[in-house]
Amino acid sequence: MNNRLLQVSGSPHIHSGESVKKVMWAVVIALFPVFLVSIYYFGMPVIFIALVAVGSCVVFEYLIQRFLLKEEPSISDGSAVITGLLLAFNVPANLPLWIVVIGSLIAIGIAKMPFGGLGKNLFNPALAGRVFLLISFPVQMTTWPAPKPLWKIGADVLTGPTPLGILKEGVQNGETVSQIMDSKMDYIDQLHTVVSTTPFPEPIQMLVGQMGGSFGEVSAIAILIGAIFLLFRKVITWHIPISFILSAFIFAGIFWMVNPVTCANPFFHIIAGGLLLGACFMATDMVTSPTSPWGMIVFGVGCGLLTMIIRMFGAYPEGVSFAILIMNALVPLINKGFKPAKYSKI
Repeated sequence: MNNRLLQVSGSPHIHSGESVKKVMWAVVIALFPVFLVSIYYFGMPVIFIALVAVGSCVVFEYLIQRFLLKEEPSISDGSAVITGLLLAFNVPANLPLWIVVIGSLIAIGIAKMPFGGLGKNLFNPALAGRVFLLISFPVQMTTWPAPKPLWKIGADVLTGPTPLGILKEGVQNGETVSQIMDSKMDYIDQLHTVVSTTPFPEPIQMLVGQMGGSFGEVSAIAILIGAIFLLFRKVITWHIPISFILSAFIFAGIFWMVNPVTCANPFFHIIAGGLLLGACFMATDMVTSPTSPWGMIVFGVGCGLLTMIIRMFGAYPEGVSFAILIMNALVPLINKGFKPAKYSKI
């Protein structure tokens, strides 16, 4: 060895060329189709909420790092921007902006930075903020604006229920699924007067985004376009989205075949609500999801089953946020249980 000293550095020894910043901005690009569809159906409030959510998340992260943690701010990595966008995409387009700021404070100040910042948080910050708002401001968080094409949006704001909400309420009132889906959705003005009705959304309307709900979850097609981009860029893998969606589909399908009178078909459950957004953009969060392929599959299956259990048997019509947060808490156990053997393939 000619008396030379061997220099050994820490892993990784081979770099892929990716960085935290590149990954985060790839997610921003993937969310862009969803953002455009949201603006088309809900107008300028979408832009205002997104700007306030992103801006407040960035400001809170900077202030906490600069003055509380006494460390160099890392807001340029884009993680706070992603948290703000995902928080915005999980609230109604008519949510007061001051409530959005509170959600940002919870997401950054409670769910992320106390754990040490990016890469160390246990729970998805955006979902933690969203669930806090849902519990603290249930009326504002469940008052959904009616989707209207951009050129039809006027000063009079109409609100209406989500498809999942209509289904939940109808079944509890003794109606059959077929009766519910053939019914009319009432839209209400700011004086709580019924001013118009519209048919229960058809599958094609739910695919393009013409239904009530959090403005980032309404368009299945836009979400899938973004997910395909992330898969192509290898920012995410198929394991969590496919296992999440497939397990929810199978669970819903079993109950639908057993009792189609009170249980909706599985296709409805996949394209309604936030299941696709959660499966493709939030359950796949690198920090709060398992590291091994089999661990990811177990995580996705757990998310899918919990989502459907809450939807069918819980008090809330939607269960995606709760399901992902519960499975976030189990990630350390999943990682331990599916830890690869040394010197073997993961």
